[in-house]
Amino acid sequence: MKMFFLRACAMWRRFRRGSPARRQLQYASQVDVLMRRTNPFASWHERANWMSDVAEWLRHEPQPSPREEGVIRRARHQRTRYLLDWLDAHRDVRRLVRTTIQKTLREAVGPELFTDTGMPCEPAFLGALWQRATGLLLPRSPAQRKLSALLVAMFPDPADADWLLGLDATTLDRLWRLIADDGIAHAYLQQVDEALMLLMSMVLATGLSSEFQARLMPRMPVRASPFMTLRRELETYLAASPNDAGALRGVRMLIAVCSAQTDKIYADLDEHGVSLSLVYHLERMRAQLSRMARLIDLRSAVAQESGHAAQTLLGELIRLHHGQNATLLGLPKRGFSLLARKLAERQSRNGDVRIARDAIQYRAMLRAGAVGGIVCAVMLLAQRLLPGVAHPKFFDGLLAAANLGTGFLLISALGGVLAARQPALTAPALAARMGALDTSDGLRALLTEVAMLLRSQAGAVLGNLLALTPVLLLAASALAWIGGVRLLNAHTAQSEIDALSLIGPTPLYAVLTGVLIWLAALFSGLADNWFALRRMREALACHRRLVYALGSLRARRLARWMERHVADIAGNLALALLFGLTPTLANFFGLPLEMRHVTLAAGQLIAAASAVGWSVLLEPAFWLAAAGVLVTGVFNVAVAFVCALSLAMHARGLPRRARRRILRAILRRFLAAPATYLLPQRGDAPVATLAQTSGAQDRRREGRS
Repeated sequence: MKMFFLRACAMWRRFRRGSPARRQLQYASQVDVLMRRTNPFASWHERANWMSDVAEWLRHEPQPSPREEGVIRRARHQRTRYLLDWLDAHRDVRRLVRTTIQKTLREAVGPELFTDTGMPCEPAFLGALWQRATGLLLPRSPAQRKLSALLVAMFPDPADADWLLGLDATTLDRLWRLIADDGIAHAYLQQVDEALMLLMSMVLATGLSSEFQARLMPRMPVRASPFMTLRRELETYLAASPNDAGALRGVRMLIAVCSAQTDKIYADLDEHGVSLSLVYHLERMRAQLSRMARLIDLRSAVAQESGHAAQTLLGELIRLHHGQNATLLGLPKRGFSLLARKLAERQSRNGDVRIARDAIQYRAMLRAGAVGGIVCAVMLLAQRLLPGVAHPKFFDGLLAAANLGTGFLLISALGGVLAARQPALTAPALAARMGALDTSDGLRALLTEVAMLLRSQAGAVLGNLLALTPVLLLAASALAWIGGVRLLNAHTAQSEIDALSLIGPTPLYAVLTGVLIWLAALFSGLADNWFALRRMREALACHRRLVYALGSLRARRLARWMERHVADIAGNLALALLFGLTPTLANFFGLPLEMRHVTLAAGQLIAAASAVGWSVLLEPAFWLAAAGVLVTGVFNVAVAFVCALSLAMHARGLPRRARRRILRAILRRFLAAPATYLLPQRGDAPVATLAQTSGAQDRRREGRS
């Protein structure tokens, strides 16, 4: 039945399109009207628009079914050959068409086509984003006789590159005799030479810049730089005959040497931080060196009377242009992919120690969680007991952020942990081990690592709650017994219990809180990268006033301490600001958003229950709120973990299929054996030993460097 249906569809398409003779008649009438519109005495823009109309006619074909692969390309080739045959049969029209095309090409300016097409054109992210958005929404101004604008207008589809590369040699030769002659070929070879010199000047300016040279060791004199040598070799090559094999070999070797210099800069980024500006210039230099190699191949191929190099270069230019401007979402992906990978690697260095791999480390995580729970109880008591002052809502959020920031920093200083923060910090450590995901053993080892990470976080949550609950209850009882002070009045307490209910926006708020936790972890990585990029350890250790006040030894110790803890300090402050100011800013725009962190929400529930009394345990609202706190903890941990792990996998270049496979495997294991994500398991010892050995090797390697 299926085959009968497919054959019926194929016959209907043939019937609708008509016979080949009928299509030939349609082609004849269309080509006759289109070709007789040619006018060699029209303006350049009118002639360029006519050439774009010809290219549009060559591309036009009804959309085929998925089973008819290559139909569009064959139809375009058929139309191209028919157009050439029609012109051969109408010699008078052919002369006008040839004169119009050659006059347009002679008046077009070519170096920009070879130097700018497909290149990164804007180092500023917002500037490039604005340029792409306005290019999509607003009409373009008419180009001033630019060959690059003509190429884009004639080939607006990335598939046009495949059509151009699929033309056979006979058709290419016929097209060449129609559109060009020796004078046009010589003019464009001169423009290729100009493009080579322009590209060389751009590469030289970047390669000799202070930012670039500061990252190359050992330092060398400017005249001995490979970029200066490349310029001299290129000038020698352009002055020599195109068939000079020695000059050609020398310039190609220097291009490879200059490309190797960019690899050294990328290696330096691992140690001294990532600069988006430097990454942009490196990517641009690599693209310019690759373009120079392509143009040199074209120049030598023309000397050998081979047209394949020109065909390949045009196809590549079309692909690069459309690959650069395909989508706005591709811009941040290209701009921040390297930065994300470096941040993930930096976080993986410190995140490995936060994973509990056995029962001893799990108990240590419980103790650290207990420390965090005690500090959170003190924060909540301070927030409830401090007298309120009438001031704008913004300062309410700022004071809340100050209270949270002080508490978070105190937790870090005392060696405690806060629930739901660790997954965002430790997920990059997992991404660093994704080397053998194509095997079942590699995927199983990764799932074991994920279980250890989430089990550690379960221990942190449990430690927070086990310490927070008795501290808050004892403090509330002592305040009520000694001073007759209640943390909340009965009406406010009941309102807070209802607000924490599972039936309501609590799950949505928990998801938002998980995203904010991930953003704070990302900010901590940015701060660590900034500290390394600006070489702040050396700056602090050598600061004159700091050395005078503390002494040389203490200044170096302070610099090393800041290097170890700058990421933690920045992450805590960022998390406090996000928790404190996000609800205030959202309420300013009329969005009733609240933060739902599992430890703070549990503290609010305990404080409200202590104000109502023991009778609250008999009310369904209390148990709905308790369920809301439980769901809040699950969503906080899950969202922060998924966001961090997805960014780390994306930054390491894992394909989308592999990322989906990992997330599905984690979900399946959680549904099949949830206990492995909550309590230590006996079978984790071998994997833990391997992970600890890997971490020790990494730390020894860093110590040697």
